[in-house]
Amino acid sequence: MSPEQCRAARGWLDWSQQDLAKRAKVGLSTVRDFEKRRRTPIANNLDAMRRALEAAGIEFTNSDAPGVRFIRKIRHR
Repeated sequence: MSPEQCRAARGWLDWSQQDLAKRAKVGLSTVRDFEKRRRTPIANNLDAMRRALEAAGIEFTNSDAPGVRFIRKIRHR
């Protein structure tokens, strides 16, 4: 996941950096610094951020043009 993908995913979900930090159980500075390209989080934190976004319905695309898309989860009754 790139910093740009992270910002885009949060935008789709209408999450703040604080929302992502809370859901991923990482520090706010981890999210903030990653998105500003100040530092790359340790692998566990980056994975936790990605998993939190994916659990909310985000799918990361990494073909020729990396991107993000929102997938609505269908609930079966």
